[in-house]
This record gives sequence, C-alpha cells and structure tokens, in this order.
Amino acid sequence: MVFIVYSKESWTSLYQQALMLGVMLVCAAIAASAQSSNLHGKVVDINGDLVSGASVSVLRKELSSQRREISDANGKFAFGELTTGKYLVTVTAEGFSTGRFEVNLPTSEDLLITLQPGQIAVEISVTSSLLAGSPESLFEVPGSISVIDKITLDSSRVLNFSEALRKVAGVNVRDEEGFGLRPNIGIRGTNPTRSTKVLLLEDGIPLAYAPYGDNASYYHPPIERYEAIEVLKGSSQIAFGPQTIAGVINYLTPNPTTKPSFSLALTGGESKYFNGSFTGSGTLGRTGIFAHYTRKQGDGSRENTNSRLNDVTAKIVQTIDDHNALTFKFSYYGEDSNVTYSGLTTAEYAANPRANPFRNDFFYGDRFGFSTAYTTVFSSNAALTTNAYFNRFSRDWWRQSSNSGQRPNRLNVDPDCLSMANLNTTCGNEGRLRNYDTVGIEPRFDLNYNGGSAFRGEIKTGFRLHLERQYRRQLNGDLPTSRDGVASEINYRSNFAQSGFVQHRFIFGDIAVTPGLRLERIEIYRENQLATPIALGRTTVNAVIPGIGFAYSGLPKTTIFAGVHRGFSPPRAEDIISNTGGVVDLDPEGSWNYEIGMRSTPMTGLQFEATAFRLDYENQIVAASLAGGVGSLLTNGGKTLQQGFEFSALAESGAIFRSQNNVYFRGAFTWLPTAEFRGVRYSSVTPTVLVTGNRLPYTPETLATSSVGYSHPKGLNVFVENVFIGSQFADDLNTVKPIANGQRGFITKQNYWNTTANYTVEGWKTTFFVTVKNLTDKTYIIDRSRGILPSMERSAQTGVKINF
Repeated sequence: MVFIVYSKESWTSLYQQALMLGVMLVCAAIAASAQSSNLHGKVVDINGDLVSGASVSVLRKELSSQRREISDANGKFAFGELTTGKYLVTVTAEGFSTGRFEVNLPTSEDLLITLQPGQIAVEISVTSSLLAGSPESLFEVPGSISVIDKITLDSSRVLNFSEALRKVAGVNVRDEEGFGLRPNIGIRGTNPTRSTKVLLLEDGIPLAYAPYGDNASYYHPPIERYEAIEVLKGSSQIAFGPQTIAGVINYLTPNPTTKPSFSLALTGGESKYFNGSFTGSGTLGRTGIFAHYTRKQGDGSRENTNSRLNDVTAKIVQTIDDHNALTFKFSYYGEDSNVTYSGLTTAEYAANPRANPFRNDFFYGDRFGFSTAYTTVFSSNAALTTNAYFNRFSRDWWRQSSNSGQRPNRLNVDPDCLSMANLNTTCGNEGRLRNYDTVGIEPRFDLNYNGGSAFRGEIKTGFRLHLERQYRRQLNGDLPTSRDGVASEINYRSNFAQSGFVQHRFIFGDIAVTPGLRLERIEIYRENQLATPIALGRTTVNAVIPGIGFAYSGLPKTTIFAGVHRGFSPPRAEDIISNTGGVVDLDPEGSWNYEIGMRSTPMTGLQFEATAFRLDYENQIVAASLAGGVGSLLTNGGKTLQQGFEFSALAESGAIFRSQNNVYFRGAFTWLPTAEFRGVRYSSVTPTVLVTGNRLPYTPETLATSSVGYSHPKGLNVFVENVFIGSQFADDLNTVKPIANGQRGFITKQNYWNTTANYTVEGWKTTFFVTVKNLTDKTYIIDRSRGILPSMERSAQTGVKINF
C-alpha cells in the first residue's frame, strides 16, 4: 500500500524508504522478548467519586508512541503486556486538566489516580475536544486527524515548525529564509504561500493576526513554545472557522504541573545558531503557574541574513471551586531580522545560490497576546468554556525590493537608483509598516447524553464575536538605511465577524453520524486616508457552511470514516474593496471537500491511517499577477480540482515483541496526482492563454517523510529521517525553462537526510543530544514566487536539556 503514493520521478527515494523499512523489520524480527507487566487502576475526583470516560495513556520514555485506554463506568482502566521500564502516565477527563506522573514497572501495578480540585481544564484542544466524552470516541471521529506529541517534538530536535509539520501526511511546508520565521503551509494541494488557506490556532484561539481580513502569516512563534500539535482535515473542522477549506492546525501550550518543575535547554551549532529555553511550572494551593522563555538567533540560508527573536509565554490557572476555573495567558513574540523579501534572478543564482545583495533590508516584529478562559463544569457530561482574547501585532519591514523583477530600479522608480551598483549607496527603500489589533469572545458548550438503548449523542455548539483592525502605511525612503520617508499608502481596514456553529454526533452502536453547520457573517470596511476626500467603502459577506461525517467502528481496533463539508475562505479587505472605495465583484472562496479513509491499530506497536481526498473548488481565489503579495490584487480564479491519497504509519518492535530494545519506523506519505485548473481559466501571466488542465503552482505530486530509529532502555535514542518533496511548477503556464528574473521555471524534486541522537542520564535528569539537518548538504531551489530562494544548507547542532 505504501508504494502507490509514489510518482515515477521518486523511485530513488522509494528505494531508500523501502530499505529503511526492511531494516526495521529485520531488526524487529530478531528483537528479544522481555518480562512484561500489567498496569491497572481507577480514576476518582477529590471527593472519591468515580470518573468515567477519562483518557489514560502510557508512554515508555524510551519509545516514541503511546497506548491509550478509557476508564469505564466504574472509573477503572487496565493495560496488559507492558514491557518493564519507566512510563509517563497521562490522564485527561472532561472538566479536568491534564495530569502527568511517572511509574516504574518491574512488576504489575495497581494505581489510584485522584484528580484534584485545582485541575479543572480550560484549554481547547481540536482533537481532544472531539475525542473526549466516551470510551468509543476515538473510533467515532469522522475524519483524518494527526497529533505530534511532546515526546516526538523533543526527540526529533526539530529546528522549527516546518520540520515538525512535515511529519504529517497531506501537509506541504515550504521554507523561506531558513530559520522558520514565515509560515508557508499548504494542505491537500492548497498553495502554501503565507498559509492563507490554513486555519492556525493556539489553544483553540486564532493565531493569525487577521484571520478574516488578511490571513497571510508573516510570523510564527518558535516551536519550543508548544508541547503538541494537532492537525484536523475532516468535516469536523467547520467548528473552527473562518477558514474551512484545507485544515486546522492547533498548537497546544503546556498547562501548569501539579508539582514544581523546571527545565533548561541549551543548543548551539553551525551558522552561529543558538537556542536557549527556560521553563518553570507548579501549583500553589488552587493556583497553577506556568512560564516559558526562548531566545533564538542565527544566520539564515543566504548571505546577509540573520535573525534574533525572543518568545515569552505565561499561564495562570486559578481554580475557584470544584466546578469553576479561570485561566489567564500572556504571550510575547519579538523579532529583529536582517532579511530581504526578494529572491535571486537566474543569473544571480547561477553565480552564487546563497547570495543576497540586499544587506540593508530589516524586519522588526512584535506580537503581544492576552487571553482569559472561564470554564464551568456543570456535570461529568456538560461543560461551558468562554474564551476572550486580544492581540496586537506590529510589523515594520524596510526593504529595497519586493521581487527579483524590480531590478535594477525600485518599484517607485527611484531616480537615484540607476543600477545595482547604487544599491547600497544612493538607492532608497520602502517601509511596509503594519499594525493589527484583534479582539474576540467565544463561548463553547459541550454536552454528552444518553438516548436510551437506541443511541447516545454528543453536542458541541458555540459562537464568536471577532473584531480586527488593520493600520497599514508605506513610506518610501531616500537611502538604503532610511527609517522614514514619503507616504505612498495610508490605509485603515476592519472586519467584524459574527459566527456560530453546532455539531451533533449521533452514535448508534458501531456507527456514528456527525452533521454540523457553521454560519459566518463578516462586515468589511476599508478607508484610503491618502485620497482627497478620504475614500471609503464597506460590504458584507455571508456564508452557510454545512458538513457531515460518518464513522464505522465495528471492525476490531479499526475505524472506517467518510465525510463531506463545505470549504469557505473569506476574501481579503483589500481585494473586495478597492483603494477608491468601490466594492469589487469578488466571491468568497468556496469548495466541496470529500474524504474516505481508515485508521487502525491492528496490534500493540503498529498503527496506520489511510485517506483518499478530493477538494472540488467552485472558485479558487488567485493572484491577479504572478508575484502575489507584491501589492497585487486577487481575483476569481474559477474551478480547480485537487485529489489524492494520504498514508501514515508507525511501527515499533519494542511494543510488538515486548522487548526493551526498540526499533521503530514512522512514515507520512502524500500522493497528489490531480491538482489542476478546471473550467475556463486564463493565465495570470499571459491573460490571453488558456491554462485549463494545467497543474496548479506549488503542488508537488509526491511528499514523503519517513524515519527509522533505535531506542535502548538505558536512555539512547537515535534515528535517521528522509524528506522527499516532488517536483513542481512555479506558475500557471507550467513554465519549464527558467526566465531571467527567476520567478518562473521548473522546480526539481528535493531529497534531504536528517539524523539525531539523544542520550538521557536518568540520575541527572539530563538529556544530551546532537542533530544534523540536510546531512548531505544539498542545495535546491525551493521557491520562485519573488525570485529564487535556496534551501537551507547543512546545519549541525548539539545541546543539553536539564530537568530539575
């Protein structure tokens, strides 16, 4: 089954993947059995009352996967045939926060787990909110889901979110500057540029600075801020708008621990890379406190490129009583980067693929975020959580060029900039200055009920009031180092959104049916303050977004699921209202999305998920010119079709053969044979040329990430990872031969090798690690949208993490 996801161009990578899988199977076959243990117990609250439906998972610290059981009506759970060793036990329940502790299994264990009053849950988790509530819920989720847990993030020593998300089938992540600062994420064939078709959340709250008015992302918090990543691609994503086309990515921040805990992580390496993180957590009485700080700095993938960022997160969980709790969260992200927006021309890339002539371009960014959540637990079956949030994002990007086609003169035709020879002396620059304010409130209510012997049900409903304001200026400076100049743009824009959803799961024995409906109403306003008189315009966008999913769990440890839902993406304020105040005839982006798949855990230590999907666009919004994001508007693009297949798998010999020596394999594969323009569609490059049937830009046919590794109970964990990205086109004409400015031309396939080794000294509570990214130091073209951008060069780091 794995092999069908590969295109003809990737036979070399296929051989490499198959070779690693073969090594894993051989090692697994000879792995020795070890003494096994049993773990069982029950979950109660502080009053001694039994807690049913609690999710209890166990993870042996040397392995990379976990087993999960649900407490029954008597609060009991049991795990059989566990290999001896140290385990991390995690307990979650509706109305309670996550509890974690360690247990050593030399023999059978009987545990009594008590959830304290100070542990009422207030976080919103995309997948756990779908999974919680009943023992069978995991099998009833009617769609494709993926979770990257903390153990995987830590043991992989990922440098940034791009490396982490490549471990998920169906996700296409394109690098930019080599440091992981600008998210370019696509799912199931959507264009990854600026992640405009993906909904990014943090603890269930929108992470983008303007998800309704300008969903383009120009920043991303460091991956060290998070303990897990959830990816939801099925019909259930309509509960998390406004973007419902491609998928939801929810980043989870840690909750306070019950006992005091601290950790310090230090990493250093090539390209002047440094990463230092400190975490402190604990609970005093009814108050839980969590704080985290990260400092990262280093050079990018090109000359004259380096970045420095600081990231702070603090969370306070205040329990009021056994049924009510408040959570306060603050976050700050600050970035100071010497980085340009423009790529290289074809000639420049040929001369030096890592060149960057714009040494005076700088990006300054600050984001402050505040949120509070009030949770009321009415009973073990009903809970209400209300989130209120505010964030401010300020971004100043001073640059001399927006794309490679603007050379040698600047966009505004600077008379003092006659050639590239004047670049760092008399050529001026452009300051793209942006401020975004976002405020919102979102109550969500969950109810589980029993309809008698015939069925039971789960209802999730909520609404959102969301206001975002954009303050945008462009100042044209006289010199390459200017920080002031003549205004060429002063714009104010706002979006006020009112939305609501209801999702009702009906469970009839082994069959679950989950219909849902989301409503969106968006009031859009734009004001051009440079016009005389001031030009303003307003309009309203309404959307009805239905979806329904099915799941059948009658097969042993297997779920077959299917779903269909309406995809919706609102138009940007700048595209639907012109700079003169006129309303543009621009429809919201709409699609019908289908999927059918199966996930299974046929035995302990082996699990997989396979999904076929189809995204049928009625109207995909596209750039009106090739270099989208350079001030160009977007326009109705007509019909497109993306369909393909995803497969992910995890196999561990330690769990299969109950061995303390573990050889494991993890793989995520995506095959996208169809990603093409449909209907009557003319090129944005040459408007007279019909491109119907051409492949969509930046949609590689094959994506594959796989790793094979070995872990030893004494603390050693090593693995090798391969990342394969198929070839792709950079424009709708499917141009093969590169043109002079580099913005059009074929992008060949990419193949990277990464390797990581971890060694944990339990007595010291310390882990030492070394990692090498792009082991063979290959250089590829990864992007042409604003000129040619190169891949990250080989990078080796070593570090230590201390827990105390």
